[in-house]
Amino acid sequence: MLDLLVQYTPFLIAAVLLNVSPGPDMAYIIGQTAVHGRKIGFFSSFGVVSGAFVHVFAAALGLSAILATSALAFSIVKWVGVAYLVWLGIGALRSSFAKSSSASDIDDIASARVTAHNVTAFQAWRQGAMIDVLNPKVAIFFMAFLPQFVHPEQGHGGLQFLILGTTVNLIGLVVEGAIVLLVGAAALRIKGNGAIGAWLQRSLGAMFIALGLRLAITEQ
Repeated sequence: MLDLLVQYTPFLIAAVLLNVSPGPDMAYIIGQTAVHGRKIGFFSSFGVVSGAFVHVFAAALGLSAILATSALAFSIVKWVGVAYLVWLGIGALRSSFAKSSSASDIDDIASARVTAHNVTAFQAWRQGAMIDVLNPKVAIFFMAFLPQFVHPEQGHGGLQFLILGTTVNLIGLVVEGAIVLLVGAAALRIKGNGAIGAWLQRSLGAMFIALGLRLAITEQ
């Protein structure tokens, strides 16, 4: 037991550090929580983790090797991901400006509140999953990171890969959940301010587009 603890401590430390490091997934979850509240933040996190599990299973089955070795496959997944992120961004921007315009017509900007009703829990989960699935760098990350901690002499390598990948994702779920709670608490204080809510949604839209551009310049 002590040997296993010593053997996997570096993996656990690395997994925690990787999950607390800022990245596209973290930015997405923070943005969704700030605009739509804790519930949507949690389902966004569930979606991101679901997408990560797709990559873990694909890597365990060897499918992710296609993305790592085929420039065409990598490019197809990448550009579909870019288009999806930009589409989400444009949608968020249009929604925020439409609300502001409606509020101006009745001279009551406070009535244009951006609430969780704009995004359902399923939509938040689906967006999070799609954002992760359509990021080929996530697949390549799991292929590069997890095999370092797989020991064939200890049993089935594929099963070890799945266990390690599940551990990384569960740690991510805990870290992201804590962030959702913190950001959600702050968001509650400004939820009733329509002007701030509209600008938060515009920021979310801009963030989606920025993430899309970031993915667009990613090389294999």
